[in-house]
Amino acid sequence: MKTAFDIIKKPVLTEKSYDGMADKKYVFEVDVRANKVEIKKAVEEAFGVKVASVNTLRTDGKLKRMGKHEGRTPEIKKAYVTLKKDSKAIEFFESMAK
Repeated sequence: MKTAFDIIKKPVLTEKSYDGMADKKYVFEVDVRANKVEIKKAVEEAFGVKVASVNTLRTDGKLKRMGKHEGRTPEIKKAYVTLKKDSKAIEFFESMAK
């Protein structure tokens, strides 16, 4: 069985994700095989918050060449998590948003 930290790989820390933290919107890189229900349960379990919605985005890996050999970088899946209005904010991001 997957744990919450098997599904949530790492937070995505960009300028756009910092802007969403004031509205309780967070971005995580998640396991490619995870669905929205699993992501919601993992965030609620890992951080002790209430999740309102989860939107996902999946990107294919880019083609890269090393001489005559060609390959792809790994594909990733991002989850845009919105918390409920009465939920507390995620403590991990509190020091970064200010």
